[in-house]
Amino acid sequence: MAWLTIFLIVLHLQLFVARLWAQDKYQVDLSDIEKEIQRAADKPYSLGGFLEFQPQIFGIDRDSAFSRLQFFRQRQDSTFEQYNFRLRLDGSYKKDPFSVFFKTDTHVRNDFQGWDEDAKLFEAYLSFKPVSGLALDAGKKVMKWGKGYAWNPASFIDRPKNPEDPLHDLLASTVATADYIRSFNGPLKTTTLTTALIPVYRYVNAKFGELYHLNFASKLYFLLYDTDLDFMVFTGSSRTTRYGFDFSKNLTTNLEIHGEFAVVNNFKLMSIDQRGLTSVRESEALSYLLGLRYLTEMETTYILEYYRNGTGFTKNQLEGFVDFVDAGDLSFRTTGDDGAIRRAKQLAKGAYGRPNPGQHYLYFRVSQKEPFDILYFTPALTSILNATDGSLVLIPELSYSPVTNLEVRLRGAILSGGKGTEYGEKQNDYRVELRLRYYFQL
Repeated sequence: MAWLTIFLIVLHLQLFVARLWAQDKYQVDLSDIEKEIQRAADKPYSLGGFLEFQPQIFGIDRDSAFSRLQFFRQRQDSTFEQYNFRLRLDGSYKKDPFSVFFKTDTHVRNDFQGWDEDAKLFEAYLSFKPVSGLALDAGKKVMKWGKGYAWNPASFIDRPKNPEDPLHDLLASTVATADYIRSFNGPLKTTTLTTALIPVYRYVNAKFGELYHLNFASKLYFLLYDTDLDFMVFTGSSRTTRYGFDFSKNLTTNLEIHGEFAVVNNFKLMSIDQRGLTSVRESEALSYLLGLRYLTEMETTYILEYYRNGTGFTKNQLEGFVDFVDAGDLSFRTTGDDGAIRRAKQLAKGAYGRPNPGQHYLYFRVSQKEPFDILYFTPALTSILNATDGSLVLIPELSYSPVTNLEVRLRGAILSGGKGTEYGEKQNDYRVELRLRYYFQL
């Protein structure tokens, strides 16, 4: 198979180069490094980012629901390639008491549909610190609420993470925030109060919820007995009121436990059955996450998380959507009527197509830093299991930095699941991707 051949060739090349670089001996002048750090600290501005090239190979599951939705008008080959080019810029300018931060993303893609280009402003905000302990920010900003690695049910403002790549930058929301920090002597060491205003209008946070409303959110943070605690609340007319709580604590030097808890009032979830009939479930949606992170003496990192998604679909509801896709696909092929399949495709762009639309998930990741004494080399394996239907995705990964500022990442994803299951009905059976990323600082 072509994709497997490419995967093995790149893997062998990467390991070969890794061993060569691991044999080199470097002489580091610490005084030069200190001078560079001091020089960078003295500059009021910074500008950097990265250039990225990412070729991908996708193996299509022609019988899956999402594959038939994507390709119902044309027959697609069993595999297709996609080539991604990305330019990321991020910078800042500081002149007390003001600071300006921005981050842009320009993405160019080529696949079976041709060329496509998309430019986004990820973040851009002004920060004002009139006195010590107080910061006022306004603009597009990622809030980063929650302690979970793969999911953050208590993050009420940010867009959801992609659990297959949780460290990928999130697109920010336009907000106005205030942070007030106090430090103490005693069991309570630090407390921080964060408040946020979230406007929702036609050109401002338009996808956040109902338009023409100003919403409010707040988070209260405590560092108490070496335990991080957060209490969150969101209220407004664009979305229903919701409450959250999270915590993080090191049980031992190498073992950390974390969790999140969230309640969404009057949450409405629309589902569809095989005949195209819709029903709406309104409830107090309860979501929570519990996770562990363990670092061994050999610098192997284990991350395990259980996620209960109270805003997700039941097993029967997901199967009902798949049955509706089957019926719509059959109707189109026998009569030429594409009404049902188009309706299903539109639903797939919403709640049914979001990452992990079910209710119960397990996340596991293991990574090893510099095995076999290969410097700057980290292999990892990630698994996400839908604990309700038994389907899963396995993601092996190799990350390596052969030279300064260059990162090479080789990843695969193998999806497994039966008929009607989440990963069994995804568009792809597998994918292989190579990411070359060069960081720069101007």
